[in-house]
Amino acid sequence: MASKTLTASGVGQFAFCRRAWWYAQQGQPSLNREQAQAGEEWHRRHGRRVLVAGCLRLGGYACLLGAVVVAAAYLTTLVLR
Repeated sequence: MASKTLTASGVGQFAFCRRAWWYAQQGQPSLNREQAQAGEEWHRRHGRRVLVAGCLRLGGYACLLGAVVVAAAYLTTLVLR
């Protein structure tokens, strides 16, 4: 008996529509392929935006840390005069 791999997308498809999952198991092509491709493209764009936002946040923290270090160095020179 051959076992099939259980995937997250398969579970999601089954949870969303059991009949669509069954058709996919039978090898029937999806009728809404255009919509699925549009959704995949949207997720790709969203993923890139999330990545850029994370990089910008990291850059902001680096700038904040740099500002704190410069302020501490400046205040230290004022105190040691």
